[in-house]
Amino acid sequence: MGAIERNGYIFEPEYSVTYQKGAIHVYFRGTFVEEIPFTFSGTKPSDEQIESLIDDYFQK
Repeated sequence: MGAIERNGYIFEPEYSVTYQKGAIHVYFRGTFVEEIPFTFSGTKPSDEQIESLIDDYFQK
C-alpha cells in the first residue's frame, strides 16, 4: 500500500516485518504533522488496519 490522501492530508505507511512494528507518517500541505505508531502480525499490516488507523486519526 502506498501513500493515501484524504482531506488534504497525506498518510505514508511504513513497517518492519522483523520487528512487527510500523508507523504512518502524516503530512498536511507537504509539512510533517505527526507519526502514528502501530503493531501488526504476519508479513504486513492489513489494508483494513491502515484504513482504521487513518479513520481514527480524523475522529480525534
